[in-house]
Amino acid sequence: MAAIYRYTMAQRLLHWLIALILVGLLAMGFTFWGLGYQGVVDTFGEQTTNQLYTYHKSFGILLLLLMVLRLVLRRVSPPPAYETPLTGPEKILSGGIHLLLYLLLLGLPIGGWLATAAGGYPVQFFDWTLPGFISKNDALSAQLFQFHLYGGVAIVALLVLHIGAGLKHWTLKDGIMRRISLP
Repeated sequence: MAAIYRYTMAQRLLHWLIALILVGLLAMGFTFWGLGYQGVVDTFGEQTTNQLYTYHKSFGILLLLLMVLRLVLRRVSPPPAYETPLTGPEKILSGGIHLLLYLLLLGLPIGGWLATAAGGYPVQFFDWTLPGFISKNDALSAQLFQFHLYGGVAIVALLVLHIGAGLKHWTLKDGIMRRISLP
């Protein structure tokens, strides 16, 4: 039987869907942080600002659900072998970056959910309001939102490393990018 060097189509689609959602979430999140609530209102208007916050929360919850699905798929269908094996340091670096990305992509939506609830705001998933799980606590909310920001910055740093490694392997044409590419 021939070795399989690619993720399943479901895993590849999920990877790129999560990537797309993440780019949107990071763009909105850093806009909120950079402009502040009033700056976003002044720039986009109150109605659009409220929609942006609802979308950010909704797609954050969707990201959490997709990451849980990704973990299930990873358990059912483990990562494929490498066509060209990674070196020891590459394995350690790759494994560490992937582990941190997984932890942050699970932790950030949960932290945002708790920060939102502690702030007394509705936890929205599109047209549904979800339970907050914790009571209003402004100090806790501010602290959780600060951690949420730090997590977003950490994800950007990890993405730079992840994308940089992908580009390196793409130029080497060593089969690594074929593992996760869609076509």
